[in-house]
Amino acid sequence: MTDASDPTWETTAAFRELLDGLRELDGPFLAGSRAVGDERAVAEGYRALLTALGVALDAYLFGDPARPIFTDVNTPHRRDRAWGGDNTDAWYAFTPIDPARTYRVTGTPGDSAYFSLTVYNEPAPGDWSDRIVGIVNDTDLPAGADGRFALMLGPARPAGWDGPFIELTPDAAAAFTRDYQVDPARGERVAWSIEALDDPGPIVRTDGETAASLRTALRWIRTLFAIVPLAVAPREQPAGSLGHNVPMLANEFAEPYQVPDANFGWSARDACYAFASYALEEDEALVVTHRPPACRFWNVVAWNPFMATEVLGDATTSVNGGSAVAGADGTVTVVVARGPVDHPNAITTAGNASGTLAFRWFLADAVPARPEARVVKIADL
Repeated sequence: MTDASDPTWETTAAFRELLDGLRELDGPFLAGSRAVGDERAVAEGYRALLTALGVALDAYLFGDPARPIFTDVNTPHRRDRAWGGDNTDAWYAFTPIDPARTYRVTGTPGDSAYFSLTVYNEPAPGDWSDRIVGIVNDTDLPAGADGRFALMLGPARPAGWDGPFIELTPDAAAAFTRDYQVDPARGERVAWSIEALDDPGPIVRTDGETAASLRTALRWIRTLFAIVPLAVAPREQPAGSLGHNVPMLANEFAEPYQVPDANFGWSARDACYAFASYALEEDEALVVTHRPPACRFWNVVAWNPFMATEVLGDATTSVNGGSAVAGADGTVTVVVARGPVDHPNAITTAGNASGTLAFRWFLADAVPARPEARVVKIADL
């Protein structure tokens, strides 16, 4: 008889470690300095935790660098893929890769306003990336006569290939696609595909490999929940820096910045970002005004405390450069409230009292000026 307290299989031990690790991860949002304050936010926390589990298992247990498949990790439509700074204008997809292999990536552009593929490193299995290995975007990926684009990834440029290429360094670990739509409800997304050109070998499921995958998934989830829920800056007294360009007070934006090659997580190299904490009463709105720079695409999105949005059709949590109505002077004013308000550029926090607002601008000619924000009573709009 097998002793359950001393499992024969390493996978059994790793599975129990995963369950125990998940059991601990609700602690920070239930009590302590990062505890969320209401029933809605607690519910969001458990949804975020189980969403992270699904993403981590897709990436690290079911993902296979020898047989790669782009798996959606964020979409405008799936409630179990809203996490980590998502938005309702974009699809993100992920596949693990082996830096010793060569890959061919192909696709059709669809209706995208911007799309790209980024290769990220991984300092250790399950660690979040701290460096961008390489990136190509739609300007680098012209479609051929058949309407498809192609690029290659590998440790060396394949003989005879003079098209787009990303050289894989020994720490390259993942390929990540982005696809942004002005009208995501109706637009046709990029049709990405990837194949490894090397012999994948037989399918083998080992105890050690499976155990390692479960431990890697847990390590990745723990890193995410070391970040979320995001701290909300106070409305009246300054707070310290949290590692990004963060606001000192709630309801105001920090200075925008361009993402560098040295990054944390799956940041977008082609993007500039600006963040604000929001903290709003039921009768308040945040009026945000900015002057969009010349850029390929921009949007602003309202996240809950766990950096997640609602899906399309459930709530209007973002507005983009294609849908926003600009003023006569070229500025755009966005009104943010906990519920719907009557304004052409209104977005809602979907009932959340606090969270984060995020601007992103892709392929901007310059880092934008800091958006202005002020709190008003909804009755005074």
